[in-house]
Amino acid sequence: MTTKTYRVRIEPSGREFTVREGETVLAGAMREGILLPYSCRSGTCGTCKGQVLAGTVDHGVYEEKALSAAERAAGQALFCQARPLSDLTIAAREVVAPADIEIKTLPCRVIAMERLAHDVMRLALKLPQHERLKFLAGQYIDILLRDGSRRSFSLANPPQQDDVLELHVRHVPGGRFTDHVFNEMREKDLLRFRGPLGIFFLREPPPSSKPTLLIAGGTGFAPIKSIIEDARARGLERRFHLYWGVRARRDLYLHELAERFASELPGFRYTPVLAEPLPEDNWTGRTGWVHEAVLADYPDLSDMEVYASGPPPMIEAIRATFPGHGLAE
Repeated sequence: MTTKTYRVRIEPSGREFTVREGETVLAGAMREGILLPYSCRSGTCGTCKGQVLAGTVDHGVYEEKALSAAERAAGQALFCQARPLSDLTIAAREVVAPADIEIKTLPCRVIAMERLAHDVMRLALKLPQHERLKFLAGQYIDILLRDGSRRSFSLANPPQQDDVLELHVRHVPGGRFTDHVFNEMREKDLLRFRGPLGIFFLREPPPSSKPTLLIAGGTGFAPIKSIIEDARARGLERRFHLYWGVRARRDLYLHELAERFASELPGFRYTPVLAEPLPEDNWTGRTGWVHEAVLADYPDLSDMEVYASGPPPMIEAIRATFPGHGLAE
């Protein structure tokens, strides 16, 4: 039986692709090599939001914080959830990335486990012999669980070191996969993953001579680490200012590495920010929310780029406040 398809036209580029019946707009675009903005793919972050200019969609399941009733009434949709009910014309910006990045499903073996902090585990995953994962620094993979569910983790190693993949896994008490990692997983265990995924990678060239801001929250440091190490390996002459926001000193689980970046890389600055330092931390550095520390240092964000990775409240605060300080959408 022939599967029904719908044509989707993107404005302003004019590019077209097909979406199969029951498939989301984002999935159809990715299948045909067209990269639209996305992140969570679960209807919670709003990164994939765009305008439906013509046609109708089933909006799917999503959180209202990602798509308000007013936005939906105005014709917007989350393309990671929206399924066409007719041919569509949409308004969306496309992301330019190398065309030869292949998304693969591969097995891997856990070859090392290192406790970086009380609640952060570094996993080293070895690919099968003769296999390599080509990816862009900052992208992530999905660990595939036996019941078909997935857990997403950013790659912390740079693409130049693709024989072993590095993940930073934060323990979420009661979390099915992270409980397994911290309580049951052993070296030599086998996993399956799919990737690389995501549009979190460094754009070139930078928009201005101002520093590029890298903002990490918790284990959001993992993709930032990959970006920094990749830029160093490629010899990019680019100014970076890294802000790493955590709760207490013990949560800066690779603080010495970040300090080494600052001492070794020209034009690199590092500002750790503790939200709730403990008395035993004897902390004399910056405190409070990390996005507020950024705005205190850079009240004018015009002509700047911001790469932010961390928990949803941090990202939501950045999206709510930074445009008011000149940051372009």
